[in-house]
Amino acid sequence: QLQASGGGLVQAGGSLRLSCAASGQAFSNYAVGWFRQAPGKEREFVAAISWSGGTTRYPDSAKGRFTVSRDNAKNTVYLQMNSLKPEDTAVYYCAAGSLVVVYTTGYRYWGQGTQVTVSS
Repeated sequence: QLQASGGGLVQAGGSLRLSCAASGQAFSNYAVGWFRQAPGKEREFVAAISWSGGTTRYPDSAKGRFTVSRDNAKNTVYLQMNSLKPEDTAVYYCAAGSLVVVYTTGYRYWGQGTQVTVSS
């Protein structure tokens, strides 16, 4: 099971750190992706990290602002989000899979999401 946490309400320009904690599985064997979904929109890719942490991927919208990292000893992946914008408002999900990919179907296990709201 995956549990995303750390969401909340923040002003534009602020920061949040999301956590994705895993239990009941060999989390360190999986790549982890972060996705987000705003009301009325499709789920979109935000960041991903390989099992070792050696490979990361971001869309252009996140580069330079978001950083994904992991601590396999704690079975946790983090998403540090800086310089937040109102358009970053969404429910953020973490997911685990075999490869570092940008599409949702590439991930087998999903958490239930955490709400991030950025006010202008």
